[in-house]
Amino acid sequence: MASEYLGLVMMGLLIIVIFIGYPIAFTLLLLATVFGYIGFGDIVFRLMVSRTFGLMQEEILAAVPLFVLMGYFLERTGLMERLFAALQQLMADLRGALYLVTLITATVFAMATGIIGASVTVIGLLAVPVMLRYGYSPRLAAGVVCAGGTLGILIPPSIMLVLLGPVLGVSVLHLFAGAILPGLLLAAMHAAYALFRSWLNPSLGPPLPQEERVLSRKAIYLELLLGFVPAAVLMFFALGTILMGIATPTEAAAMGAFGAFLLTIAYRRMTWPLFRECLFQTLKTSSMILFLAVAAAIYAAVFSRLGSGALVTAWFTELPFPPLAVMLMIMVLIFLLAWPLEWPAIVLIFVPLLVPVVEALGFSLLWFGILVAVNLQSAFLSPPVAMAAYYLKGAAPQLSLKDIYIGMLQFNVIQNIAVIIVLLVPALALWLPSVLYGR
Repeated sequence: MASEYLGLVMMGLLIIVIFIGYPIAFTLLLLATVFGYIGFGDIVFRLMVSRTFGLMQEEILAAVPLFVLMGYFLERTGLMERLFAALQQLMADLRGALYLVTLITATVFAMATGIIGASVTVIGLLAVPVMLRYGYSPRLAAGVVCAGGTLGILIPPSIMLVLLGPVLGVSVLHLFAGAILPGLLLAAMHAAYALFRSWLNPSLGPPLPQEERVLSRKAIYLELLLGFVPAAVLMFFALGTILMGIATPTEAAAMGAFGAFLLTIAYRRMTWPLFRECLFQTLKTSSMILFLAVAAAIYAAVFSRLGSGALVTAWFTELPFPPLAVMLMIMVLIFLLAWPLEWPAIVLIFVPLLVPVVEALGFSLLWFGILVAVNLQSAFLSPPVAMAAYYLKGAAPQLSLKDIYIGMLQFNVIQNIAVIIVLLVPALALWLPSVLYGR
């Protein structure tokens, strides 16, 4: 068997084994070792060492545990609770106000943490009981929480974008700038849909009852100030310094983590058990992501050396379709792969295999990276796997999985529309990086 077809067999076995349920990282290492040895002998072991050390020298990856730690600290400061309560009182007269409040809070939280599980859980704990108490639609409430909670995978500082940078060979700085407009567009589309539904049918999101409006206008603005300003300062250190070129992503992540630590102390939430828990959760999450990154880098290197990457590139580029139609096919493929797989597997295993195809088609890798990010966000809202549903079910057991799924599917349609918009209007992803950095 020709070596390039050996790589395709390796890819087929990977998909089968993943569906069976074996750990992805160990499966990648085993398949890469076996098929690499069959294909080109003991050179595979030197290749594994080389790729491992090469990945260890990617300084940008040091930002991953720091952004994760920032997210875990911020989750426990109580800032989001304060911001949610103030916005709820401020928009009391608006139909569907709590949908809008939930999405604003989720967007702010997304700018401070890229941990989807934490975002959906925190927003679910905050918003669902309140919305159900005031007679809001359980399905629409579930959809808003899941859609808002998954914004963290796209809106900077996103951990996924930090990993995408080295994979694509694109500056993380440019990816962060490129993701801002699509992320805000998605948040606005979600909010517009929820408010439009509430305007058509007021029973889906009634205004806040008069007896529940307990705060004076002055008290509302004070709570809003105390909830938003610390988060805004933290976002400046974690994101603003990156976009302005003051700090690298790793330096900004360190400042963000330290700032979140100080906020936890300032709001009197810090205890020794909480500190240990945040460190442990950070270690667990970062180890999973970075170990998978090493395994995926080795797997991709073996796949490429076998010649399979060139074969796949030739297949795609020789299709009798315009380049934009081929890109749409790639997006559909990524969307389907993301049903059974978590986003790190897609980014670290399959995206590197598609990079030569994108380059051969003549597309911008920066634009492709943003397309992948928007696409993978929609996969979080796609049953049957849809991890956001299980995070929300754990945070709000009073919601049935049926209601959660039906609610998510409404917003999944919006997500897919957003993918098509970014596909047809590349300027959404490329305009801000070109303005800021001349790219």
